[in-house]
Amino acid sequence: MNRYSYIIFFADRRKKQKLILIVALSCTASLILACLGWMMYRQKRKEEQITSASNQKYKSYESNIKEILQGYGSLVPKRYKYSELKKITGSFKDKLGEGSYGTVFKGQLEDGRKVAVKLLKGSKGNGEEFVNEVVSIRRTSHVNIVSLLGFCVHGHKRAIVYEYMANGSLEKYIQSEETRMAIGWEKLREIAAGIARGLEYLHRGCSTQIIHFDIKPNNILLDEDFSPKIADFGLAKLCHLKDSALSMAEARGTIGFIAPEVFSRGFGVVSTKSDVYSYGMMLLEMVGGRKNLTESTENSSQEYFPNWVHDRLVKDLQSHEVTCKTEEIAKQMTLVGLWCIQTTPENHPSMSRVMEMLDKNLNELEVPPKPLLSCPSVPSHFSS
Repeated sequence: MNRYSYIIFFADRRKKQKLILIVALSCTASLILACLGWMMYRQKRKEEQITSASNQKYKSYESNIKEILQGYGSLVPKRYKYSELKKITGSFKDKLGEGSYGTVFKGQLEDGRKVAVKLLKGSKGNGEEFVNEVVSIRRTSHVNIVSLLGFCVHGHKRAIVYEYMANGSLEKYIQSEETRMAIGWEKLREIAAGIARGLEYLHRGCSTQIIHFDIKPNNILLDEDFSPKIADFGLAKLCHLKDSALSMAEARGTIGFIAPEVFSRGFGVVSTKSDVYSYGMMLLEMVGGRKNLTESTENSSQEYFPNWVHDRLVKDLQSHEVTCKTEEIAKQMTLVGLWCIQTTPENHPSMSRVMEMLDKNLNELEVPPKPLLSCPSVPSHFSS
């Protein structure tokens, strides 16, 4: 083979190798593209299946909710879409307050009515229990209970729509002697009596007994006439009338207002009397006992507070006569509060008895025994 023929042969060989390489790369690329296409197809099919399953689950979820609502008929409050709540509240821009269980926003309905929209936190479950509780709360109807106007349940989103209370919570009117004087002691006693009527209704006037578990000044709202209404059923637990006691796991509340039996079964069972204790602590807060204690002593623990109030009241009653209406109302409310915070639940008066005591004159009321203990030490699960 001459030199020219060798060059031709070598060039043809290189062309063949190049062609083989091109074909091999094309096949590899086609195979990769085919695999990618198959993977994309499988992924799309999987997403479609997930979406379909999710849609089926949502349809089933909605079907269950609608079936429950239809079963209650006219008792069901208006159900709002989450998008409607955003419109009502202007995208949740006007916050009225925030607590452990939700945030409350001011809103306005199409008819011009102002409302309070509470977005609940940490909602779990399929929504059926929530709807059942909403309907149970809707059944309550009392002048001293905040009215539930509607609700929202969408996936894990939960919200409740309440009537708007123009004067906010009781808390801001009892922070000092000046604010108490501004609202007036007569009005404060009227507020205390209204709260008692509302609690009596929840405990004994409903077909389903309601224990609130978080009676405190922040959860008492005042309308434009300063009439009190009990609010925040986000913490309330519902039980049948035959169930007068609940398990410790169901108990809730705010430190400083929680009854001793909520901390320890050694004090008794958790029941409607637990609300009575919280009411009593709130009465003492309304007359300014806790604030006076902070100013007058170095030790302002919850264990010391009721004993201090009791000793001071007894001393005042023994040392001089009540000479003005303001002083009489303050001492009357203090006496009722001390009766409500007796150590064991069986020694707490019922709310109907509380209402009777608030209607009596100061000289008609007996001085209660000194409470042996206000609150045991806080268990670790309450301190977090």
